[in-house]
Amino acid sequence: MYIVTGGAGFIGANLVHALNQRGISDILVSDHLQRADKFRNLADLDIRDYFEAEAFLPELLAGRLGKIDAIFHQGACSDTMASDGRYVMDNNYAHSKALFHWCQENRVPFLYASSASVYGMTGRFREERAAEDPLNIYAFSKFQFDQYLRAQWHALQAPVHGFRFFNVYGPREFHKGRMASVALHFSRQYRQEGRVRLFAGSAGYADGEQRRDFIHVDDVVAVHFHFLEHPNSGIYNVGTGRAQSFNDVALAVIQTIDAETGKAPRSLVELQQQGMITYMPMPEALHGKYQSYTQADIETLRAAGYTAPFLDVEAGVRRYQAWLRERE
Repeated sequence: MYIVTGGAGFIGANLVHALNQRGISDILVSDHLQRADKFRNLADLDIRDYFEAEAFLPELLAGRLGKIDAIFHQGACSDTMASDGRYVMDNNYAHSKALFHWCQENRVPFLYASSASVYGMTGRFREERAAEDPLNIYAFSKFQFDQYLRAQWHALQAPVHGFRFFNVYGPREFHKGRMASVALHFSRQYRQEGRVRLFAGSAGYADGEQRRDFIHVDDVVAVHFHFLEHPNSGIYNVGTGRAQSFNDVALAVIQTIDAETGKAPRSLVELQQQGMITYMPMPEALHGKYQSYTQADIETLRAAGYTAPFLDVEAGVRRYQAWLRERE
């Protein structure tokens, strides 16, 4: 049996979907369903069992869940604005340690979500201590678990893979609200209002030209399954290795939606002039905390044997829009 924590969430549900595509339905999902409509992420999937997160760990530690093939650990409090540090550390740090030690004792592969947020505002995105400077309790919880594991590498009894996700977008993120990707926000804005809104320029970048490493969730899933099959333990950046602008995302969304109705493609300048792409001041709460540039250094990922190409924004947005057309 495979376990996916956070399995009703964005990346977790995509991992369950990928397991189903491989003919596997012997899957246990754990999650928090305070927001009940997250069930939609699982409604078209096949799993064997479900546990609320609080009930799951005691069952696992008591040995009542049977033989486990691997644990995909996506469960976490992912709110970067969370203020209850004890709650975040209990969910993201203590819970992860307990799962890690169980996997080591039982020789079970452990694949877990770290975060590119551990790099803070350093402007360096390489898996090394000198580049890490978390700015909030969420990032600190992820950073501290990575640090905890680094002290354990010499004594591992089973594979451990940590993945520092950059800006992930794609199917099954509807429930994330303000934390959803700009690809989804822009799509909804354009379909509902006929325009999209981006942040005005900041940190030396022109309007909408702040750049992030946007990665489609299908590529994130592919990385997981590569390391499930190639058990060389490590912590890896999971991004495309190429930063693209928010303007690129907006343009890709609009051009893809316009193509559905046969409209001729318009350039970024034309869309700006026509008021289809507009810019708003950055909220005061984000000043000094907003990453205007991220780009994963994927040298370690490539050196570990992951050689597949990544979708760029243009191809990834087209794939995402096709999925949205069928379901939203």
